[in-house]
Amino acid sequence: MAFVEVYTELTVQKGLASLDLLRWGTNLHPFPQHDRRTRLRCRRGGMKVIVADKISERGVKLLKEQDGWNTVLTTKETLENEIADADALIVRSATKVTADLLGKAPKLRAVGRAGVGVDNIDLEAATKRGVLVMSTPGGNAVSVAEHTFALLLSLARQVPRLDKAIHEGRWEKSSAAGTEVRGKTLGLVGLGRIGSEVAVRAQAFDLRVLAYDPFISEAAAREMSVDLVPLEQLLSESDFVSLHTALSPATQNLISAENIRKMKNGARIINTARGELVDETALAEALKTGKLAGAAVDVFGEEPPKNSPLVGLPNVIATPHVAGSTAEAQEEVGTQVAVQIKDYLAEGIIRNAVNLPALSADQYRRARPYLELAERLGSLVSQAAAARPARIRIRYAGEVAEVGTHLLRSAVLAGVLNAVLDEKVNVVNAPAVAAARGLSVQEETRRREHGFPNTLEVCVLPEKTGSACGFMAEGTVFHDGSARLLMMEGIPLEAQLEGTILYLRNRDEPGVIGQVGTALGKLGVNIATFALGRREAVRGAEAAALVRVDGPVSASILDPIRAIPAITEAKLLRLA
Repeated sequence: MAFVEVYTELTVQKGLASLDLLRWGTNLHPFPQHDRRTRLRCRRGGMKVIVADKISERGVKLLKEQDGWNTVLTTKETLENEIADADALIVRSATKVTADLLGKAPKLRAVGRAGVGVDNIDLEAATKRGVLVMSTPGGNAVSVAEHTFALLLSLARQVPRLDKAIHEGRWEKSSAAGTEVRGKTLGLVGLGRIGSEVAVRAQAFDLRVLAYDPFISEAAAREMSVDLVPLEQLLSESDFVSLHTALSPATQNLISAENIRKMKNGARIINTARGELVDETALAEALKTGKLAGAAVDVFGEEPPKNSPLVGLPNVIATPHVAGSTAEAQEEVGTQVAVQIKDYLAEGIIRNAVNLPALSADQYRRARPYLELAERLGSLVSQAAAARPARIRIRYAGEVAEVGTHLLRSAVLAGVLNAVLDEKVNVVNAPAVAAARGLSVQEETRRREHGFPNTLEVCVLPEKTGSACGFMAEGTVFHDGSARLLMMEGIPLEAQLEGTILYLRNRDEPGVIGQVGTALGKLGVNIATFALGRREAVRGAEAAALVRVDGPVSASILDPIRAIPAITEAKLLRLA
């Protein structure tokens, strides 16, 4: 097999960590309708921007200050009449950007969402029309970080309990001994935008800060004076554990009974991220027995929390999902979205895009199935790998190397990062997000002598392992356009890349398939497909399987599967 190697390193440098924009003239610019005439028209004026929902006055003023631009504040009744000749639309959550509305806006080039979620925007319709959709992630990071500290300090000094006693006429000074945070250890589960803001503020309180985050480099953590450690070490050494990670199969019920047992006696938990990160029953039991001294939560698994065992406990502080709700945060996202729209229309700069960029008809026809393959392979290796990746290695063969490897590279990164990050990552912003989190990419092109001619291979390389691959998957696109796995960890294995998948490693022994099927059947889990392969054609050889199951399933199904003697590894993966 002959290899022609071409390497591209997305080097992580402090100065490059904020490069979340693409400028005119780069081969990554995805929107061909932004041509020279558009830029000239923008500079001469004539752009029309609609602000359909209320944003900050500062954001509106910024748009109105653009020479020749027409900034229109609409109501629900006037929006459809105004949008026909609009170049950009700014919304919050109230306005629904439907396919019908987009169909009435033939000139529309961008939709800006003042906020993170884009559930009110039809992304598929926007993408088909070449309309860029941008959100404003991180606009409330400071607000959430400050609320985290409000909860942390309230826990340490029992502020809510003492306040309640005063208002009820009790003077409980003798039982009010709290604890200083100075010199204590704060463990951050997640070191993204919010976790980083918490880490910065922790320094002022003289806290030692530990962090667990599989997708940030040790170098990036050191920049924040944070020690990156395994989760078990964080739990065992932290006086305060604060959650700032996305919800995924790997993080659901992360604070479980098992992990609570690993924590310090008398430790405290703060959760301003996602309610589903915590097993509320296990946490309530730990608080009742005194294993944990207290908990402060801004989020619940069910909101409002009708049946939460945490509600009513004297050592629980609870707020109604308001960590990011401040006047300043709303001001920030309103200004941020205005800046993003202005920069895109005036200079072609793209920030925080959340949809697939528009391509020419021929480019899109050729690239689309491989983009899907790339993202799903990235998601697969991200969820299945055992260690934190420092690099991603991508190998292209055949037509895959001809359809735009810069887009495929970004799609792989999007798959890798979306498996663990709360923010939406796609081919537009994936390189910047990867760079900010310390991931680099190594690319190679090669010629396949046998088998499928057009393939894509993705491998994660953990830190301090040289060129040894941490987890590898190779796939192709079938004639029907579907993404298919061909090989995983060197084991031939043909499988569909979609849905909820049970990933298994086992010794090849008689009866393993039957035992897996029986275990799932007892749990009421239906098997859709069962793909398996083995490294060698001998009994006892290492084998692997991908079992696609129907419907949503809980990670609890892994326990009886792992109890099967021949099973050496079992994980639950979720692909698009």
